[in-house]
Amino acid sequence: MDTSKWTIRIDANTTGFRKAFGGLNAEQLNWKPNPQTWSIAQNIDHLITINSTYFPVLEALQTGTYRVPVTGRLGFLVRFFGNFILQSVLPDRKRKMKTFPIWEPSVSTLPGGILQQFEQHQERLKKAIRHASGLLDQGAVISSPANKSIVYKLDKAFDIITLHEIRHLEQAREVLALMKR
Repeated sequence: MDTSKWTIRIDANTTGFRKAFGGLNAEQLNWKPNPQTWSIAQNIDHLITINSTYFPVLEALQTGTYRVPVTGRLGFLVRFFGNFILQSVLPDRKRKMKTFPIWEPSVSTLPGGILQQFEQHQERLKKAIRHASGLLDQGAVISSPANKSIVYKLDKAFDIITLHEIRHLEQAREVLALMKR
């Protein structure tokens, strides 16, 4: 399957983050309008964290050691969960969602190099997606790294990942706008 849809979106997301936040220093990247709101750096760290949890899944699929949960054999559940999760991460941010604890930012103050770490991560993500082309052709089903009962097709996972990045780009831009006030 052609993976360019996702790799192009990843490049656009990376460029969006670089253009919006590339000129900020560590203090600005870590600025928060209040304790309940994530900083720009925390939004970036969250994306690195959540996307990285998919790498072991992809590796297990590639090596043939991945075991699809029972729920992954039920097509209606695969479609339901995939569509539900996709709707929940759409960039419009109409519905505020709380993330699973495993995907929360690691610390409240992150290094100023977080944007460069994100750019490196994005290259690794693109490589993993390109390498998964055959799995996409097979219609591979995976479970969410956060909850084994939540299952969806691999192509839906890549849609979720790339649209989720846009959601957090918008969230981080909102923090930047508040910082500039």
